[in-house]
Amino acid sequence: MGLGHSYSRAKCAQDVNRQDKPITQAIALIEQMDKDINTFAMRLKEWYAWHFPEMTKIVNDNAIYSKLVLLFDGKRDACTDDNKEAIAEVTMDEGKAQEIIDAAKISMGMDMNDGDALQVKKWAERVNSLIAFRAAIGDYLKDRMNVVAPNLAALIGDIVGSKLIAKAGSLTNLSKCAASTIQILGAEKALFRALKTKGKTPKYGLIFNSTFIGRAGLKNKGKISRYLANKAAIASRVDNFSEYPTSKFGEALRDQVEERLKFVSLFITSFNWSQKVSIVNNNH
Repeated sequence: MGLGHSYSRAKCAQDVNRQDKPITQAIALIEQMDKDINTFAMRLKEWYAWHFPEMTKIVNDNAIYSKLVLLFDGKRDACTDDNKEAIAEVTMDEGKAQEIIDAAKISMGMDMNDGDALQVKKWAERVNSLIAFRAAIGDYLKDRMNVVAPNLAALIGDIVGSKLIAKAGSLTNLSKCAASTIQILGAEKALFRALKTKGKTPKYGLIFNSTFIGRAGLKNKGKISRYLANKAAIASRVDNFSEYPTSKFGEALRDQVEERLKFVSLFITSFNWSQKVSIVNNNH
């Protein structure tokens, strides 16, 4: 029994996936905090809209909105021309700052007593602190990805790369996956539903959040996702089995995906143009 315990302790201490654990926990925390921040910011806007409803339409960013509530101490009476510079510093837009001041002068919101204003201010402080902590966790995740999987991060980004690692379980498991598996990683429910109903299988899963897929045309998303999954498989294997971490391979793979995206876009455009020309010639 003692030998078994010693073996288990040594196995845990020498786990090859121990560097992946912080990334998995960090991305899970980021996803949860994004949901919480959106919920809390929505509650702050609904609460403060009774007092200053016009600012909700002017300011859409949650961080800027919470900072403005803190600047006004919960009351729109502080939104005057004297504070224009401070408001412009928060909004980073003088035109929007003037728009907020003008809206405060003719606001149709109800008055707020000191007790309510104090509670709104405290809630704005909490929302602002959560947003700041979310940014700090994002920086921490970026640092960890540059150490553990620099090529995958350079290719597909810190957030998407960490999501792929978390979904696969570890970087080692991700490196063992085929490119076709990485392509639909995160879309298991849609895949099994399509197999059961004999419908169309999904073309992408978590990889859909990449900027490459977003920039591709509607007809090219499947091609780019397949090509990007191939490069992600190469990058994950290089990260997993290399002794000295470097992002050179990931940057080269990213350039290849960029070239492929341009080529596919130009090919589809020229093909459609040739089709139109042939149709016009046939009509004549």
